[in-house]
Amino acid sequence: MSWRSRFHLHGRPIGRRTVLRGLLGGAVVTVGLPPLEAFLDLTRKAGATCGGVIPRRFGLFFWGNGNRPEQWLPVGEGESWELSEELAPLAGVKSKITVVSGMSVKTGNVTPHTSGVAGLLTGASEIESGGAMTFARASIDQYLAGLVGSQTIYSSLQTTATGADGLSYNGPNSRNPPESSPYALFERVFGAGFRLPGEEGVIDPTLGLRRSVLDVVMADVNTLKGRVGAADALRLEQHLDGVRELEQRLARLQEDPPNLESCSMPDEPLLDYPDIDGRPQIGPRSRALCDLLAMALSCDQTRVFGHWVTDPVSNVLFDGATAGHHDLTHNESGDQPEVHDITLQVMEEFAYLVAKLDSIPEAEGTLLDNCVVLATSEVSEARLHAVDDMPIVLAGGGCGALRTGYHYRSYTQENVSKVMLSIVRAMDIPDTSYGEGDGYVTDGLSEIEA
Repeated sequence: MSWRSRFHLHGRPIGRRTVLRGLLGGAVVTVGLPPLEAFLDLTRKAGATCGGVIPRRFGLFFWGNGNRPEQWLPVGEGESWELSEELAPLAGVKSKITVVSGMSVKTGNVTPHTSGVAGLLTGASEIESGGAMTFARASIDQYLAGLVGSQTIYSSLQTTATGADGLSYNGPNSRNPPESSPYALFERVFGAGFRLPGEEGVIDPTLGLRRSVLDVVMADVNTLKGRVGAADALRLEQHLDGVRELEQRLARLQEDPPNLESCSMPDEPLLDYPDIDGRPQIGPRSRALCDLLAMALSCDQTRVFGHWVTDPVSNVLFDGATAGHHDLTHNESGDQPEVHDITLQVMEEFAYLVAKLDSIPEAEGTLLDNCVVLATSEVSEARLHAVDDMPIVLAGGGCGALRTGYHYRSYTQENVSKVMLSIVRAMDIPDTSYGEGDGYVTDGLSEIEA
């Protein structure tokens, strides 16, 4: 007996032409079904607040091609430590960061520049699909967005300072492209429909009708999910993520804006940031995007973001560099002063983001205090494609969940998934494990937890 004859909806067998139906005002509304193959479970809920009032936020700051490990490692450990050469730009926010060194990706290192970031961001080995490598699971930003993103208009925001593709994955072959234009991001988040706290705004009179249509369809989804097999139900969920996100966004537009005192309309950025002599304006573009991300968090437009300076294997031409970044990591001789200088430039942009978040008052502290921002790359030393001693900096205390002003050094190449589990728990999500296979852990990194 085929699955079409076993499962029915509205008394009809489920087939390729089956649609989700609902009745609204005497009219039938429909949404087509996808091929039913995979699943993304977004039904779990998480508190993710400080005292039930201030939300916790997560951010990912990523750059490609790693660092120079001997110039990255801080001197000293615990609370008695000093910034290294490559971390020197973070001097102004040292008390608000924690450096974690000596951690290792345990999920294998088969594909240079890909295996490491897959293991780091998902806790799982990369997989092959359609002749290309992809993530087997959601990246940590999207895992968290799936749990806390329904509470904001945007489940997450993704940005890039250089036109990077980014590595934010909902699951296999499902990547979230980042926005490279500060102006486009401004229009998207703070354009029509955005309201400051206390503003009444103008409500689209059709929103109620459109939400009702979605409500009808989603009721049909719940009926269908109980009648199909597990694999089909999983694919159905993934297909309807867009419908669900639209429903949530429409709901947010009809609610009052958050009562967050530091929420304000940001300055409108430049329309464009053209290359200068063949070099992208990495710093100005990055800072404009980070200004907008900070205010998006402050105004509770989102609670999760990813900021991609560059991708793995990026050959972007940084200021002062004589060749592309990836090229230099493999071909510059000696102690690679140009590679070192590029890492300094990246850390200057991370320092800007951290300082920006720390400049926004919130409750008894700052916006940064209620964030966890992970800065990392896909390798440590790029010319070796090393995935031991991964570069990891955490900024913000996650509402007091994580230590700050601290350096933890692992001497046993501990699993980097421990850091990820500590981040998840700092977001007030009571997970007992993270990752799978060799990336699986049941303990966080207790030394960085407050």
